[in-house]
Amino acid sequence: MRAVLAIFGLLLLAGCLGMPATVQPVGNFQLDRYLGKWYEIARLDHSFERNMDQVTAQYDLNSDGTVAVINRGFLRTEGIWKEARGKAKFVGSPSEGYLKVSFFGPFYGSYVIFALDHEAYQYAFISGPNADYLWLLSRTPTVRPEVMRKFLELAKEKGFDTEKVIHVRQGSG
Repeated sequence: MRAVLAIFGLLLLAGCLGMPATVQPVGNFQLDRYLGKWYEIARLDHSFERNMDQVTAQYDLNSDGTVAVINRGFLRTEGIWKEARGKAKFVGSPSEGYLKVSFFGPFYGSYVIFALDHEAYQYAFISGPNADYLWLLSRTPTVRPEVMRKFLELAKEKGFDTEKVIHVRQGSG
């Protein structure tokens, strides 16, 4: 029975990695340029972010080469700020925008950067392990309309349900 549970646990963990078949991580990725603060502009909603506004992600390099992750947002239904701390590691090459992120011990989920402003690192389109997870991150609390349009067009082309994308509210909580 223990062996069955161990195999089931490994399959469950492996199920959180990977990416949609239509998504490929960006190449020529430079972590040092990606580090710092990002604003969540749009997303497919999930229970862990439901009713959250003013969501940000802070990425910093740890001494062991992993990436410290701090996600923060204002939970408007309770009128409080919530924060989640985790760490990220590259799944393969550090020049590929494919990391795994953990907020809960040994449990990791995919973080796939499938589009990126390579020139200035001002916006990034992120996927999780399947087409249910999608984010648009930006260095600023707003993006130009053409960036939003590009995000929605590319996401739709790659099979994400863009009708369910929510725009994250910025401003005071």
